[in-house]
Amino acid sequence: MDTVHARFKDKIGEVLLPGDVFKFSLPEGGDCNVKTEKIICGPGLRRNGEEVHVCKSGILRHKQANLYWIDSQQRRYIPTKGESVIGIVTAKSGDIYKVDVGGSEQASLSYLAFEGSTKRNRPNVQVGDLVYGQFTIANKDMEPELVCIDSCGRANGMGVFGADGLLFKVSVGLVRRLLAPQSEIVKDLEKIFPFETVVGLNGRVWVKAKTVQQTLIVANLLETCENMTSQQRQTLFKKVTEGSF
Repeated sequence: MDTVHARFKDKIGEVLLPGDVFKFSLPEGGDCNVKTEKIICGPGLRRNGEEVHVCKSGILRHKQANLYWIDSQQRRYIPTKGESVIGIVTAKSGDIYKVDVGGSEQASLSYLAFEGSTKRNRPNVQVGDLVYGQFTIANKDMEPELVCIDSCGRANGMGVFGADGLLFKVSVGLVRRLLAPQSEIVKDLEKIFPFETVVGLNGRVWVKAKTVQQTLIVANLLETCENMTSQQRQTLFKKVTEGSF
């Protein structure tokens, strides 16, 4: 039977444009009791009734469990529920911190959205601090809302960070490549010298190496390798390795 899942599979790796539509429909005379396959729509795709609409241009990607998304090179971030991002605290208003996440509007972050935080034991968050958090609310009709705890109330790597180091911005497409399991870019870069990194899905990357010079080299290499092939990247990294020791 021709299912929407099969139609999606046929388009994996191809460029899709806003306005493209995939319909959930059974063939004529089909069994109405047949269950429709579950499709999980990621960034760039939107479910509307019995249809899936493409809402931004890019390459269709797929991951196990029927997860599909559009891999695009956009620089303007659109907040999405469940995504982890790097934000910059810009103001404090009562019990709420205002955080710049690179979107069209700032996100709110409650002082209670930190591990161990209570009314008497408030977190030490200052204007200008970097925070790594996750969206719990993100839609076009409401102000985005961040938290720095998981569903169990634990920080799990989130919170205020980055006393030292360098924060810079790359495309959302490169960020997804850096966050991919066993990322080749990160593996190749770690062969040059060790470094710490925090990557947000809003296109912000924070890095810290042993020295300021090494930190700047890591940042420049990450920005440079965005449009390089694997062979070009390895050649560049080899030249850096030979000249940096």
